[in-house]
Amino acid sequence: MVSTTAVKRALSALATRTDTARRPYVAVIDEADAARSDLRRAAGFVDAVGLDRLAEAVDAANHAGDEAAAERGRDALAAYRGFRRAAADGSADHRDRTDRDAETEQRCDHFRTGPGIPKPDTGQGTDR
Repeated sequence: MVSTTAVKRALSALATRTDTARRPYVAVIDEADAARSDLRRAAGFVDAVGLDRLAEAVDAANHAGDEAAAERGRDALAAYRGFRRAAADGSADHRDRTDRDAETEQRCDHFRTGPGIPKPDTGQGTDR
């Protein structure tokens, strides 16, 4: 069972905590760092915030002397740029593979009998 004192302390912390209590560059770096573990969240971060703003946050952390935040921001920025390169390389590979698959599909006969499916004897000639 949770004590009443612990609940009051937690509610008080929630009531007084705001996102503006952190410096803006720290909020951007924190979100960028946290979003790297989830691809959808990472894509949302890039769409909503952008890598330019992350780079600005890293610069602001450097100017403020917050080396830990700047390092996390640089790591996140490098990871996002790596994601972008991988996506660009992967999309070209996917496009090539899709084109080959479509070409192969056009050449294949899709009306083949499957194994173990007997055809009834209709008395028709084999040239039909």
